[in-house]
Amino acid sequence: MKLILDGKINIYYIQTLCMIFFPGEKFGAGEESRENAPVLKLTLLEQEDGLLARVFASYEGREASAERFQAYFADQHHAKTAKLVCGAAVIAALGELLGYRPSWGMLTGVRPSKVATELLQTGLSKTRVKKTLSSDYFVIPKKAALATDVALNEQKIIGSPEKKDCSLYVSIPFCPSRCSYCSFVSYTSDKLLALIPEYLVHLAKDLEQTVRKIREIGLSIKTVYIGGGTPTILSADQLRFLLGKIAELVDVSALEEYTLESGRPDTITAEKFAVAKQYGVTRVCVNPQSLCDEVLRSIGRSHNTEDFYRAFSIARESGIPCINTDLIVGLPGDSFKTFSGTFDQILSLRPENITVHTFCIKKASDILRQTGGQIYSMRGGDAGKCVDYTQLKSQQNGYLPYYMYRQKNTVGNLENVGFALEGYEGRYNIYMMEEVHSIFAAGAGAVSKLVDYRPDDGGKPIIERQFYPKYPYEYLRDESTEEKCRAIEEFYCKHNLL
Repeated sequence: MKLILDGKINIYYIQTLCMIFFPGEKFGAGEESRENAPVLKLTLLEQEDGLLARVFASYEGREASAERFQAYFADQHHAKTAKLVCGAAVIAALGELLGYRPSWGMLTGVRPSKVATELLQTGLSKTRVKKTLSSDYFVIPKKAALATDVALNEQKIIGSPEKKDCSLYVSIPFCPSRCSYCSFVSYTSDKLLALIPEYLVHLAKDLEQTVRKIREIGLSIKTVYIGGGTPTILSADQLRFLLGKIAELVDVSALEEYTLESGRPDTITAEKFAVAKQYGVTRVCVNPQSLCDEVLRSIGRSHNTEDFYRAFSIARESGIPCINTDLIVGLPGDSFKTFSGTFDQILSLRPENITVHTFCIKKASDILRQTGGQIYSMRGGDAGKCVDYTQLKSQQNGYLPYYMYRQKNTVGNLENVGFALEGYEGRYNIYMMEEVHSIFAAGAGAVSKLVDYRPDDGGKPIIERQFYPKYPYEYLRDESTEEKCRAIEEFYCKHNLL
């Protein structure tokens, strides 16, 4: 796509807006010369009392233009004013060009509920926040209501964070097979799976050092999340080794939540969940993605519907109090009829959490290469109808939306939402996404986020990140944990958090 920008403009934001209308588009010299590439010209003019944005767009012989003005805010915040006026002009021009109104308007970030939270913190009522999202950000009313509800539920759970709260993430980046849509760092070959025993020993050492430092500086671990990959690819004995090590280091009985990702039904056994229950796990994930076997085959899942029901039954009988199920809207071959049937069946099981993702096309996924990039979808087919169905039926069945995020290149530019029965909200998800407190991580591909959360300073946290090597074989050679621990202490001293 060809962009021609004139003025003090955030080019990344404009590119992201354009990708709502032209999903999968690329930007750069090569793209600008491509025949029939979309073109967008944006001029931002500074005026005495505000900013004026003018947009001209063309594609396949069609043209559209728009002009918008935005007065400066009381604090003369140029960046905020520019974002609003440029967003409004681009949305208007491209919307006219393609005859499409994006459901989230000009909101392109990962956390659409963040804007609702900021508006609520200014003292606006729930009704006024919804109206502002619709009028100023062009969010359609039902999405404005969803963002506001999520913001209210998140804030209720977060409350007033303590400076010394934190969470712990443990990475198990191995899977029994690779789904065609997956881009996560997860490893499936026999050669790499053979690294698991050595990997667990190295991981245990890093956990010891990290948790020791957490204790030394007086932090309190609120949640533990073991993710991947598929952690239940571990054998029962390997799982016992890992959970036993965590129990040595952490007062598991004092945790608000302890999650074991166990998303692949084909890796779940009664013995493994008995181990999880024994060592204090309170939340597990049994993820069907779909209950249509034809769809499961098309995306490379190595389980079927029967496997899911077997795994869910094991989870329920284990006595672990909270079960999450992940579903994906918009998978290739799925339809409203098959997806709504899946959702109704999940509701009948009454899991404590239901997380509804929208199919996201990742650059590193096999499915993108298999389709030659012909899988991107602006309108999303049945996806919007499926998402609406989940949100309506969840509410009717006593589930609250407590957690939401968005990704680039999702089908129909739609969202991912976590629903929970009251009192069973996934707290780690909120703490991580809303950057409420530090998340300390260990393992290949793991990223720690050191957070100085300052609710009295506009609510904007100060964040530093620490990265472990991406690949397991690199991680096994890594000896950076001691250095990371020193940096942790320096961060907490520097920001007067000790």
